[in-house]
Amino acid sequence: MTDGDTGSNAFSRDAWARNAVAYETIRSMPFNAELAAGTLKQDRFRHYIVQDAHYLIGFGRALSLAAAKAPDPDGIVQFSRAAQDAIVVERALHGGFFRDYAIGPETFAATALTPACHHYVSYLLAAAYAEPFEVLCAALLPCFWIYKAVGDDIFARAAADNPYRAWIDTYAGEEFATAVARMIAATDRAAEQASPVVRARMHEAFTQATRLEWLFWDSAYRDAAWPL
Repeated sequence: MTDGDTGSNAFSRDAWARNAVAYETIRSMPFNAELAAGTLKQDRFRHYIVQDAHYLIGFGRALSLAAAKAPDPDGIVQFSRAAQDAIVVERALHGGFFRDYAIGPETFAATALTPACHHYVSYLLAAAYAEPFEVLCAALLPCFWIYKAVGDDIFARAAADNPYRAWIDTYAGEEFATAVARMIAATDRAAEQASPVVRARMHEAFTQATRLEWLFWDSAYRDAAWPL
């Protein structure tokens, strides 16, 4: 995975380096290892895909709020389109698996957000409402970047007949790669003018969202639910 930075002092280079161990943990965790091998149990992937569809609604809202906070017209357009893609493009991916697993609209609506999904969505929306644009960008970036890195890694070692091929091809594809590169560049541009205090908060946000990426996949693997 390239660091995608825009200069020697780019925020993205530093943020990825600080979280490299966390990424390696995510890359090799049981959910992703078994997904790559095609041996991930369907019940676990079903749990994941339903929760991910719920997550993307919140993610789309956070991206829309980032568009509202963007300091220039190009940023407004970029984040508005990213919000649309989160809802429309990736929902099309989920729709295929929903049909395969006979998950209808009523079943989806009746499925509560798990603690991990609720935590992640709540964190992003809190950042969207309470944090400056720069920090919000850093909080949103791991979802783009880690998915691309994991998708590329799995694509390189997955068999052609992997039952989760549609998921793999989406996140290892050129269209998603372009969106990720744009998000990295936007975050780096935001960080260029940030004060040391705000830049430190950006790193905190990037690290927290990275942790929540791990938690989301781990939760799906364990079929975690509310204890009461």
